[in-house]
Parts: sequence; C-alpha cells; structure tokens
Amino acid sequence: MVTQRGLEVLRAIVQDYVATHEPVGSRSIVERHAFGVSAATIRNDMAQLEDEELITAPHTSSGRVPTDKGYRVFVNHLAQLRPLSAPQRTAIESFLAAPSDLDDLMARTVRVLTQLTGQVALAQYPSFARASITHVELVALAPNRVLVVLVTDAGGVSQRICPLPMDIDDTDLAVLRAQLAALITGRAVGEASERIASAVELQTGSRLQPALSALAGVIAEELAEFRQERLVMAGAATLARREQDFRGSIHPLLEAIEEQVTLLRLMSEMVTDEHGLATSIGTENAPFGLGEASIVASNYAAPGGTARVGVMGPTRMDYPSNLAAARAVARYLSRMLDEDEAAR
Repeated sequence: MVTQRGLEVLRAIVQDYVATHEPVGSRSIVERHAFGVSAATIRNDMAQLEDEELITAPHTSSGRVPTDKGYRVFVNHLAQLRPLSAPQRTAIESFLAAPSDLDDLMARTVRVLTQLTGQVALAQYPSFARASITHVELVALAPNRVLVVLVTDAGGVSQRICPLPMDIDDTDLAVLRAQLAALITGRAVGEASERIASAVELQTGSRLQPALSALAGVIAEELAEFRQERLVMAGAATLARREQDFRGSIHPLLEAIEEQVTLLRLMSEMVTDEHGLATSIGTENAPFGLGEASIVASNYAAPGGTARVGVMGPTRMDYPSNLAAARAVARYLSRMLDEDEAAR
C-alpha cells in the first residue's frame, strides 16, 4: 500500500521526468521539492513505488522513471490541470474566430491545438449520421455539368461536381432541384439515403430520368460520406522531432495517422470522466497497436451529439497541460458550433 507521501513522491518523479527527460533520484527530489525528510526516507518511498510497479529503473544505479501504471495513477489521482495563460486563451479565440465553414473550423482547431501542445492534434468531426438535410442546391456549370451542394443542420456541407449524360437548360435544372429537394430536404441522412435510392424508379419514363439518375447517384455517395466518421489531424511532423521520447518505433503511429481507422476506434472507445476528459496511456493502447503512445482528449458538444478533440504523443508527456489545452479548445469549439446552429 503506497502512503500519501509516496504518492506525492510519484507526482514529483513524473513532473521532473517530464521536465528533464532524465531519471529522477532521491537526492534531486529532496533538492527540488519541499518534503522535509531525508534522501534516505525518499529512497524508502521510491522502493515502495517500485514494488507497486509505479516506477522503474531504466539502468542499474540510475534514478527512476514512471511506468505506464505510474502515469495512470498520476493522471487519475495526482494531476492538477494547469489553467491556460491569457495569451494562450487569446490565441485560441483569435485562431478559431470567423471560420469560413466547418472544414475550416476543424482544420483550425487541430492547428491551434498542436501549437499549444507540441503534439499530434486529433479532432473527430461532429457526427452527421443523425443530422437532417436542410438544403439541396444545383448550380449549372455547363449544359451537362452541375455542382451539387448538400447542407445539414449539423453544419455539414458537401459540394460535388456531377457530369450529366444529357444537356439541360435552366428550366430542367429547376425541375430537378425541386424533385430532389422534395425527396430529401428535412429528412435525416439515413432516411434521405433510402429515399434517394427510389428517385430513378419514381421518374421512370421521364425525359429527365438520365440526369436525375446521375444526380441521385452522386447524392447517394455524398450521403454515405456524411454517415462515416471522420478525423482531422495536424502536427504529424512532431513525431519525428520527438522520436527519442518513444521507447520503440514510431512507425505504428505513422501508419495509424495515415489510415485513421485505428485512431477513430481508439478515440471513440476512450472512457471519459465526469469532466468529459479522457486519457489512454501507453500499454492501454496496445490492442490498437499503439502501445508506445498516449492520447488525451476532451469531449465537445455538437448538434449531432458529442465528439472529441485531443492530442497524441509519447507517454512522457505533460498530461495536465495537454488535458487543459484539449479542454479549452473543446469548450471554444462547442461554443462556436452552438452559435452557428443558433444563427441558422
């Protein structure tokens, strides 16, 4: 059983190791922290922490470093989130202000988060699976080419050029727009997908059937995209700069960044605390092939439900600062999306 002072010694070891990247010894703890006891007493506390597998010695006669289990105890019981500074909060507000659309907002979100933390930033898009289609627009680019625009009440926007197998005029375009709008406007994405599949059957024998079929095919593909989970990232280059912080290869992390599916699953399955914060540390990520990394995340509120924004980096990371940054960015993102929904 670890004593309260032993837990405080663990906190000191985690903080000093994160700050210096050097194993922490009893003498340095006595010098840097006001425990009011001798180095011999601290060594006894460290021996108890080592028996509990919360710290370990990377080399014979060296200081100690936290284990993944030690980081977990630190995050669960000892970490105190550090409030962001006024300049950091100002940076978030100015960087995320007045985005052109949701894609722009999400891209800005991960860029400012990686700047704040120096880690790989991750953000789940709001879920559009339960969103409803609010607008369908067709814009003629040529007699046989149309830009299809779909908008959802969750802020999702899709734009896709559709080649047509026939030439149409403005009157035809208006008819097609009205037919498609009647089919899917006000419908949830899932229901809209089912209804658009019937578009061709409903218009069998119509002169505009070939054009309607082409448009319906494009819209069906875009609706399928709305139903898929999406992830946006920034700061992948930081992994190369921090490679020495990882105990093994960073290649699994690079592969996960490239494929995204693994990271989406991991982000979705992380368990949040009562504050909407979540951490997954080192070996806890082994089932996803990411046992070398830690991820911290915060929930944010969106019209389609909640999603997550966070950072990924080595287990030797500044958990309190990274969690605070993720929480601050998530709160501002929630506010931006709420204001956008209210404006609509």
